[in-house]
Amino acid sequence: MIKKIFILLFLILLTAYLGMAVTVFNDRPTQQNCKGMDLVINDSVDYGFITQKEILKVLSNKKLSPIGKSMTEVNTREIEDELRKHPLIANAECFRTHQGGIGIEVTQRIPILRIMSSNGENYYLDEKGQPMPLSNSSANVAIVTGMADRTFVTKELYELGLFLQSNPLWKAQIQQINITPSKELEMVPRVGDHILFLGKPGNYKQKFGRLEKFYKKGLNQIGWNKYSRISLEFDNQIICTKKE
Repeated sequence: MIKKIFILLFLILLTAYLGMAVTVFNDRPTQQNCKGMDLVINDSVDYGFITQKEILKVLSNKKLSPIGKSMTEVNTREIEDELRKHPLIANAECFRTHQGGIGIEVTQRIPILRIMSSNGENYYLDEKGQPMPLSNSSANVAIVTGMADRTFVTKELYELGLFLQSNPLWKAQIQQINITPSKELEMVPRVGDHILFLGKPGNYKQKFGRLEKFYKKGLNQIGWNKYSRISLEFDNQIICTKKE
């Protein structure tokens, strides 16, 4: 009986200690000034659309920089909301660190196509299918020209952009996509002096699958500059036009 009483008292004291420790740990950072800010920009190696300098400027202009402030004054939610308004930022997370500072993790928007339409529009299409403004840094993505109105781009070309982005071979090979007046797709490759004709949008996996086989078993044997046009428009066949 006495042993059970001692065990019960021990558990009560342990619970009280843990509760007090958690309270002290949570309260302590709010009673001191921010010791520093750890800012991470994801995908910064491949894309340089947003820089640390720009982020610091945004926070400074909105008087949201945590540096030198009491932790009680730092509003992490407000920092997140403000950074997410930036047209080149997909997401932002802000949190308190165990070292008494503030951590900020920013995710950039990722472009999959560059649109340079005949109607004068010039912008990127991002991985979520949304128009994205240009920046001082360029992206290595295919350029879309011709009759590329915004509706056609977001509804019809988005799938093609995702396909190219997910396939290293075609992401590297396709440098330009031209939209004809009849809304058919012509592509200019980086290797080979020919035009690739896809016809109407869609069936990209099948069309590019046939093209890859033709590249490996055909052009690798007869040469990459033999044809002026390679058509993938029709199922189960490839139509080539020889150079004159």
